[in-house]
Amino acid sequence: MLLNTRFSLMAAAALLALGGCASLPASAPATPPAAPAASESASVSPAASAAIHQTVLPNGLTLIVKPDRRAPTAVHMLWVRVGSMDEVDGLSGLAHMLEHMMFKGSDTLAPGEFSRRVAALGGQENAFTSLDFTGYYQQVPAHRLADVMALEADRFAHNRWPDDEFTREMAVVKEERRLRTDDNPRARLHEQQMAAAFMASPYHRPVIGWMGDLDSMTADDVRAFHRHWYVPANAAVVVVGDVDPAAVQALAEKTYGRIPARAVPARKPRPEPVQTGLRRIEVKAPAEQAVVSLAFKAPRLDGLDASPANDDALALTVLAAVLDGYQGARLERALTQGPRRVADAVHTSNGLMGRGPQLFTLYGVPAKGRTPAELEAALRAEVARIAQNGIGAAELARVKTQWVASQTYKRDSVMGQAQELGHQWALGLPVDADERLIERLRTVTAEQVQAVARRYFGDDQLTVATLVPQPRDARQDTRRPAPAGLRH
Repeated sequence: MLLNTRFSLMAAAALLALGGCASLPASAPATPPAAPAASESASVSPAASAAIHQTVLPNGLTLIVKPDRRAPTAVHMLWVRVGSMDEVDGLSGLAHMLEHMMFKGSDTLAPGEFSRRVAALGGQENAFTSLDFTGYYQQVPAHRLADVMALEADRFAHNRWPDDEFTREMAVVKEERRLRTDDNPRARLHEQQMAAAFMASPYHRPVIGWMGDLDSMTADDVRAFHRHWYVPANAAVVVVGDVDPAAVQALAEKTYGRIPARAVPARKPRPEPVQTGLRRIEVKAPAEQAVVSLAFKAPRLDGLDASPANDDALALTVLAAVLDGYQGARLERALTQGPRRVADAVHTSNGLMGRGPQLFTLYGVPAKGRTPAELEAALRAEVARIAQNGIGAAELARVKTQWVASQTYKRDSVMGQAQELGHQWALGLPVDADERLIERLRTVTAEQVQAVARRYFGDDQLTVATLVPQPRDARQDTRRPAPAGLRH
C-alpha cells in the first residue's frame, strides 16, 4: 500500500488519523531527537504518561504500549523510520518494493505464509509505505498478540526470499504503478507537480518509483536496502488494546529484543534550494475535466515549541481549515455555488509536518464553460481576500472546535490510536504530541492567519500544475484487471 504523506486538511487538524492511502502531511525534525536510554521511560506529560508506556530496548528498538480495554482485541504495528525520501536517484521505489517483499518469506516462513498465519489467528494485516516511513500492522484477538509479535520480529530480522519471488512481485508493483498512476490522470498530475516543486529534496520522487527505476531494480538492491535500514534503533513497535504493558514489554524483549543492535546509517541532509520564480507545468492525459493545482512552499512544523516558523505552520493549517475545513466553508461557498460558480470541486491542504519540506495546496476542477486560468485566479483571490480583510471570530472558533471534536472521536478506534502513536514516533514527536498540538492550535489568532495569508502566497513560492484533458482512445477504456496479490 502506498501512503502519500501530504495531509488531508482535517486529518492534519485532528492530527494524524492514518488510513488506507489517505493523505497525511505531518512534520517533524529532519533529524529525529535522540531516543531515551535503554529501558528508560520517555519524558511525556503526566496525563499522557498515565496511559501510554514508552521504553527503549537495549538494542535500540522503541516500544510504545497504550492499554484500551473496551474490547478483547489488540493492534500491533511495526514502524520503520525509512521511506522513499531515504532512496537515491536511480533506485526510486526501493522502500515500497521492500514492503512487498516482507510478505515473501523469512528463514522459517515460506512466501505468503505470514499472511496465512495471521488469518488463522483470526486477525487481519497489511502494510504501507510513505515518503517518510514504512509500517506493518496486524489486528488480532488480544490473547494472540504473542504470536504476531514473534512473526513480525522474525521477518524484520530475517527477511528471505528467492529471486523468482522478486521477479513475480516486481510485475505486481509495475502493474500497481500503471493502475494507480499511469492510468490515473490526476495521480499523474500530482506526481509531476511534486517533481517540479522539489529539486534537491527527495520528495521529488514518487513513493512507488519511476518506471525506469523499477525496470532496472534488482533483488540484491532490495536486500541491501533491508540490511541498511531495518535495524532495531530505526524501528518502533506500537501496541494498543486489551493488554498489560508489563506483559507486552516481556514479549517484546523475548522477540524483538533478541535482534542484534546495529547503528542507524547516517543520513545526508538534502535541503531544498529557495525557489526564486513561478514554475508552471501542463500534463496532457485522456480525461473528462481539467484540473488545476497550486502548490506553495510552506514552513514545516519542526517540533512543538513556539518559534516564528512553527507559529506560521500552525496558522497556515488554520487558514486551510477556514478555506475548506467544513461543509460550506469559504471556497465551497464562493467557487462552487450559485449561477456564477467557477468550480465543480475545490480542496485545500497544508502539509504541516514531515521529515522534508512542506506545501500548501489549492486544488480545483473548473466548472463547465470555465477555464483553469479562471479557477486559478479565483482560488488565489480567496486567499488574497483573507490577506486583506482577515477572518471572523466565528470562523476561527468553528475550526478549533472541530479539531477538539476530531481529537476525541478518533480515540474510538484502537487502530487509529496505534497509527497516531506510530506516526508521531516516526516524525520524532513525543507520545503526547496530539494533546500538545491541539493546545498550540488553540493559541492561533485571527491576526496570525491574516499574516500568513499575506506572506506565503506569492509567485516565487508557487508551482502550478494543470491537467489538460485529451480525447479518450476507445482502447483505453478497457481497464486491465488488478493482478493477484495487489494488496499492499
